[in-house]
Amino acid sequence: MSVIQVQSPGLLTTVQDLGREGFGPLGVSASGAADAISLRLGNLLVGNAEGAAALEMTLLGGTFVFPQDAIIALTGSDFGATLDGSPLALWTSAQVKPGQTLRAGSTRSGARSFLCVHGGIAEKPFLGSASTHLLSGLGGHQGRALRKGDVLRIGPATAPFRKRTLSPRELERLSPRKVLRVTPGPQGVWFLRESQRLFYESAYRIAEESNRMGLRLIGPAIAQRSGGEMITEGVSLGAVQITAGGQPIILFVEQQTTGGYAKIANVISADLHSLGQLRPRDEIRFEQVGWDAASALLLEQERLLTSPDLLAP
Repeated sequence: MSVIQVQSPGLLTTVQDLGREGFGPLGVSASGAADAISLRLGNLLVGNAEGAAALEMTLLGGTFVFPQDAIIALTGSDFGATLDGSPLALWTSAQVKPGQTLRAGSTRSGARSFLCVHGGIAEKPFLGSASTHLLSGLGGHQGRALRKGDVLRIGPATAPFRKRTLSPRELERLSPRKVLRVTPGPQGVWFLRESQRLFYESAYRIAEESNRMGLRLIGPAIAQRSGGEMITEGVSLGAVQITAGGQPIILFVEQQTTGGYAKIANVISADLHSLGQLRPRDEIRFEQVGWDAASALLLEQERLLTSPDLLAP
């Protein structure tokens, strides 16, 4: 079986797929790729099923040796990757020869890059998924981020190499956003009209303390109406909670499954992949959309992901 040898893991590199849905009632959040669109596109380029496990690199990439030949693709942010010293293009498949080394540096754009390989990363599924849940130490490669000396198995090849490249025009339509579209949160009415207007008119900065569990924001404090506290309830991916100090937190892929903070809004499904490409100190804004618009935007995104025009001729 072919393998990948980890010579250097980078800042935070984990095995991720599309996550484990349906276990929230047991206290296990879905986890999975922080930018699911990049993962799906990378798997398309190498001829995998869209949810095959890949490597997710954060801010600073790693160095990986391929003892056997392989078919790979890099997607997401530009980490200035090279293959035996030659630049490796994003959004296109490439054939790796036995003994070659892939090196990825610091990000030049967003927060995360994905290394997809034909056959996928062959890790034993936990609750139906190979994704790493760091906080609980479950799934992925031994339930943790990669370390120097790790050896990752690659699933069996099922097709010969075929060079595939994504259409720049179609890719642009799927690019991450800094203006996040949201629907009203379940406690939206708990906030004064002035507070809601402040939330939507203000810019917020991503805090250094952000991680896969949640993105802490720094900006104008949002005040709630006075009177009482809410009972802890289930929370959803992309929920925008307002803490006691008035600062928002966007719940992310390793979120807690319940929470007691009021939720002013929820990032729409079509924009969740944008959260995975936000870096500390990035500036974002919020734009409210209706339920019908949120559904239409997701359907349009899914149409693009299955369009025959997605691959360049």
